[in-house]
Amino acid sequence: MADLGFHLPSLVVYLVNFVILLGILYAVGYKPILRMLDDRTERIKESVEAVQRAEERASQQQADMEARLEEGRREGQAVLAQARDMAEKYKEEEREKAKQEADALLARARAEIRRERDEAIDEVRSNFADLAITAAERIIERSVDASVHKDIIAKVLEESSPVSGGKAD
Repeated sequence: MADLGFHLPSLVVYLVNFVILLGILYAVGYKPILRMLDDRTERIKESVEAVQRAEERASQQQADMEARLEEGRREGQAVLAQARDMAEKYKEEEREKAKQEADALLARARAEIRRERDEAIDEVRSNFADLAITAAERIIERSVDASVHKDIIAKVLEESSPVSGGKAD
């Protein structure tokens, strides 16, 4: 080995120095570096888990928000439907009220027309009676008692009612 340029005692010293240096570096450098790398790996893993939890919370919050939004839409639709129903009901009530008022007005108008017709008929009868009395007085040239005369006219009118088709009412 000496021919190759290796001196055995130097080689043993170099080898012992290398093993001692390797032991010192292992004790002083390798373990702290591995510990530091393990700590860094743990921090990265925790950060990734925190990000995943944050994403899950965000997706849960988004789902909750969408559910609330959908619930709000449904409530809005329900309020609109209720408002439409109430408006339709109010319209129907007002229409019924207007119909009742129109019917009442029509009934009052018919009653008023009947009353005025009856008054007109009574007035015509009264005037006719006075006219008949006046005509009879002129014909007979004497005055007839008014009550007797009215009885005669009533009798004549009763007899003429079937002839005229009952339209004297």
